[in-house]
Amino acid sequence: MLEQTEQDAPSPWHEGELAIQRSVGVVERMDGPGRNFVRKAMPEQHRAFFPMLPFVVLGAVDAKGDVWATIRAERPGFMASPEPEVLEVGLPRDPADPADAGMDDGDAIAMLGIQLETRRRNRLNGVIRRTDAKGFDVRVGQSFGNCPQYIQPRSAAFVRDPDMPTATQPLHSGQLDDRALGMVEGADTFFVASYVDRANGERQVDVSHRGGNAGFVRVGADSVLTIPDFAGNRFFNTLGNILVNSKAGLVFVDFETGDMLQMTGNAEVLLDSPDIATFQGAERLWRFTPEEIVLRPDALPLRWRKESVDLLRRSRG
Repeated sequence: MLEQTEQDAPSPWHEGELAIQRSVGVVERMDGPGRNFVRKAMPEQHRAFFPMLPFVVLGAVDAKGDVWATIRAERPGFMASPEPEVLEVGLPRDPADPADAGMDDGDAIAMLGIQLETRRRNRLNGVIRRTDAKGFDVRVGQSFGNCPQYIQPRSAAFVRDPDMPTATQPLHSGQLDDRALGMVEGADTFFVASYVDRANGERQVDVSHRGGNAGFVRVGADSVLTIPDFAGNRFFNTLGNILVNSKAGLVFVDFETGDMLQMTGNAEVLLDSPDIATFQGAERLWRFTPEEIVLRPDALPLRWRKESVDLLRRSRG
């Protein structure tokens, strides 16, 4: 079989991604990288990377159309790639996780493998194939890597057996309480899930990392989050999705306690606003209005030790 060339490969960008690329004048520049680097199968480096990880970030859409981001942890080796088009994921069902409702057989899913201590990250999206509650396979739709920008280095260690769930029950709310507000305002890291339904009928989910110096996310009096978008790879997967479909899901982690804060709601992109200048290094902003909030104390069996880094200064250097 002849290998597909860059010119033969279809463009992976949809109308939302192209609109933001067009707004900064990079449509032509990003056409080649899109065709070349966004693949329908995992390269060997990615296939070796995922099995090394003790956790993975997931994005999933529930039956109501709400999208959730989540983090699931297991001993390294819980993921494996028997072939480039498939990733096996040994994660059991978790009814305490609102994202689990979007992980049935045939559902679209997004995955981010991120190694905080080395600042490596690789993404994929695809479709779940599930035969039981013990785990699932993902048939890869898109696979690509990302640069290490804005990743706060941290080393992780298990504090309990990951197969032993916490006894603490999730707390559901429609607004940010003091604990949730503190997690958001003190964060230097969070993850965001979004999705679009493509013209061919396929649902494409994405989950990505967002980072900055602690406090880079601002919360208004109405609990609306304002988030800066810094210079990056110009793919604009998240913001492009939001332009087409405002649904978004965020997850924040307290790396010292294992608490996890999950939110689903609606987002909007601000390409031109006087507020952009009030965020150091921001090129544009986006705002997120939470509609459902789930605080899950001690949800993660991992704890992380942080290496102090000025992320904006490091990214410029």
